Amino acid sequence: MIVTVTPNPSLDRTLEVEALNRGEVVRAYADRSDPGGKGVNVSRALVANGHPSRAVLPLGGADGELLASLLQGLGIEVASVPIADAIRSNVTVVEPDGTVTKLNAPGPQLSGAEVEALLERAVAVTDGAAWVVGSGSLAPGTPDDLYARLAAAVRPVGVRVAVDTSGPALESVLAAGPDVLKPNEEELSEVTGVIPETLGDVVLAANELRSKGVGTVLVSLGPSGAVLVTDGQAFHGESGVIVPRSTVGAGDALLAGFLAAGGEGPEEGVAWGAAACVLPGTAVPGPGDLRRDLVRTHPVDPERRLALDDDRRRSTHA
Repeated sequence: MIVTVTPNPSLDRTLEVEALNRGEVVRAYADRSDPGGKGVNVSRALVANGHPSRAVLPLGGADGELLASLLQGLGIEVASVPIADAIRSNVTVVEPDGTVTKLNAPGPQLSGAEVEALLERAVAVTDGAAWVVGSGSLAPGTPDDLYARLAAAVRPVGVRVAVDTSGPALESVLAAGPDVLKPNEEELSEVTGVIPETLGDVVLAANELRSKGVGTVLVSLGPSGAVLVTDGQAFHGESGVIVPRSTVGAGDALLAGFLAAGGEGPEEGVAWGAAACVLPGTAVPGPGDLRRDLVRTHPVDPERRLALDDDRRRSTHA
């Protein structure tokens, strides 16, 4: 059992278009709605591949009821915390070349009592769990140390903690010593000040996080795969060439696969993350989507340069 905690869940609607042109009427040729939020995505990926997961999340409004229904329909145990405000709805627009434009709402304002109830609910449902995953952005008004408090609360019961977040919440959780931290390249740079150009730079920044109390660092690197840094070791995992359809949720699938495999090596996580990239919207991969035969894992070559995704390529040539 893996418990996920999503402080700011959402309903995610994905539209696929031929081209996104500002100021024009753009007609989508495909659309879908999925349960959203990074922790929710982790639970969805786990259950799709036969691993039980329990989702802890605040729910309010009609969209909250719909989200709970969708999750239960997928076989995910829902441990909800009622809140006064409605949860958010997000819109993702995907173009044929894989370019993704996301419009994310801020989310509901959680009261102090609702935040405390969320933490209490998370601790209460950890019985029998191997991992607790704190993942995603924080709703407005939620204290930056929520994930740090979550780690401190569940550690006495022997549950390992993985965290995937950004900004002040990421800064705050370092000293709490999560067992696994999963930043992407941008988040790694923001929290360490290192702008990685090579795999060696990634390892250097990851070890800086480990020096602050983090156990294992799993860095998602988009087209460059992922780097896993743990005690005295660093591994690079990558998949064969794929044409991405939507990269939304790929990092969540990476983390889900990594934890499903026991949190040991990057191979399974990379297979799940790569499979997510070729699916529409925030769809999660199932067993039939995984191409483990395309995954290669090897010690990190510190001189190897990172592949540029479209955002970095534009900034480099600006």
